[in-house]
Amino acid sequence: MALVTRNPTTGDVIREYEEHSDKEARQAVSAAHSAFLDWRFTDFEHRAVCLKKSAQLLRRDVEELAKLVALEMGKPLTEAKSEVEKCAWACDYYAENGERLLESELVETDATKSYVAFKPLGVVLGIMPWNFPIWQVVRFAAPTMMAGNAVIVKHAEIVSGCAEKLNELFEESGFPKDLFSILYLPNERVAPVIHHPKVAAVSLTGSTQAGRAVAAHAGAALKKVVLELGGSDPYVVLEDADLESTVQTCVTSRMVNCGQSCVAAKRFIVVQGLVERFTDALVKGMSSFVMGDPVKPDVNLGPMARFDLRDTLHDQVSKSVERGAVVLLGGEVPDMAGAFYPPTVLSNVQPGMPAFSEEMFGPVASVIAVPDEEEALRLAATTSYGLGAAVFTQDIERGERIAADHLEAGLCFVNTMVKSDPRLPFGGIKSSGYGRELGGFGIREFVNVKTVYLA
Repeated sequence: MALVTRNPTTGDVIREYEEHSDKEARQAVSAAHSAFLDWRFTDFEHRAVCLKKSAQLLRRDVEELAKLVALEMGKPLTEAKSEVEKCAWACDYYAENGERLLESELVETDATKSYVAFKPLGVVLGIMPWNFPIWQVVRFAAPTMMAGNAVIVKHAEIVSGCAEKLNELFEESGFPKDLFSILYLPNERVAPVIHHPKVAAVSLTGSTQAGRAVAAHAGAALKKVVLELGGSDPYVVLEDADLESTVQTCVTSRMVNCGQSCVAAKRFIVVQGLVERFTDALVKGMSSFVMGDPVKPDVNLGPMARFDLRDTLHDQVSKSVERGAVVLLGGEVPDMAGAFYPPTVLSNVQPGMPAFSEEMFGPVASVIAVPDEEEALRLAATTSYGLGAAVFTQDIERGERIAADHLEAGLCFVNTMVKSDPRLPFGGIKSSGYGRELGGFGIREFVNVKTVYLA
């Protein structure tokens, strides 16, 4: 069998990749474990040199990587280049801070000396998604390898070319052979790899459904797992928000990566006094996007990554309209080749509609009018998800109080869009998963928190 990559702009096949057999997958895990046995004893300075080289190579190959991302999953070149640059930033960050973040912590006890050490676990399996095909891998792999682990990545099938390129890049960076490796497998063949005795832990970025399945396998095998899953991020717009900057931020957040981001703004909960002006400005902002071939410089909205994803999104829009939502912009599949879906704005969105209760993974904005702050916060929390949330108000103390104490999410922002940052932990609660990536918490996810006690 082969894994097929297709250009979502045209539907044409780009390339086929031969699947690894079960035997080859087992051999890859064993090879990664052998590489780990030496790598775990390397000093942080050596690991940092390799990560610094990775950052240099990412910047060197930014044009090639961006074009590959555009061809395989439809991201416009400007966004794809920014994604690659962010990967280089993450490599630099962990190269410069990894040793500090994993420094042993002395603890005063009855012992002559006692401390907590942070030691690598072994081979960590990363099951990665297609929507940020370079960033998702690097943000997981960079801290994991800096901590002394080996990494095996089962990437999304549709971005197998990106996976191949990353494998080449990390090897060129000076990491030992097999310390970072790729498995070409469909999702239904991942379970045996999770259960392999030399796989120590698992990291998944994907849907909530995939998270439940992976967590079940990891739990049965008693293995640590980090899950970064879906989201239905609410953006609460209060009556004193600065309208112009708020709308600009909301449009950018909703439309990034054609709306295919777990932390994209999805539900705009706006107080009644501002909702009409907000909605008018939102429609105007979203209607300005130029949809087309993502490799063209004037295009800022490419196709969705797959046709079935586009069709699922349109079905969610159609069902929401049947239940009373009003289409103010878009809402129809365009008559053009490719997996395109236009910028879409829905008003009169209510709980129970797909546009409110489900993750809308595409360029669809849901506007919910509320009478006041209390109702806004109630509806913001009316979701099974808990990844990101934002609040907009010119009263900074009010915004901080709401973000810190009332928004139910792992990432809560004030007057700006939710985004990841290598310096800060990233992850969610509820159906958005558990565990953290990035920051100090991220690099400590896949280590043995070891007590060392000297009598």
